Amino acid sequence: MKHKIVNSIPIMGCLILIFVTGCNGVSAGLSSPESVVESYIKALVAKDSVSLSTLSCADWEQSAIMEFDSLQAVEVRLDGLSCGKIGMEGDFTLVNCKGKIIATYNGENQDIDLSSRNYKVSKQDDEFLVCGYQ
Repeated sequence: MKHKIVNSIPIMGCLILIFVTGCNGVSAGLSSPESVVESYIKALVAKDSVSLSTLSCADWEQSAIMEFDSLQAVEVRLDGLSCGKIGMEGDFTLVNCKGKIIATYNGENQDIDLSSRNYKVSKQDDEFLVCGYQ
């Protein structure tokens, strides 16, 4: 019996590797410009600089971190986030979102209307990344 278990370990390892590799490919294929922008905004509001950087193009990463830094002194929350593709600009997919970020400082709320920006999204290495906004 011990011999059968030892012989099946390499087979189980291969099956697990195939499953994990296959799942990674599927999750990347399910990504969309809209979902990346939604994740980017959620990371901004959650004050998650690591995710914000991961979701940003290399050329935009510095600006994303500056935007992140600007929210550090205030309490922020998200209200009614919903994003959709609105067109193309060169190699970029444009995404517009509805909803708002509510920033609270000293008990006063300031609404940041998300529909005032069109996010520029690019596909790089089979992943969509936020590369700025108009």
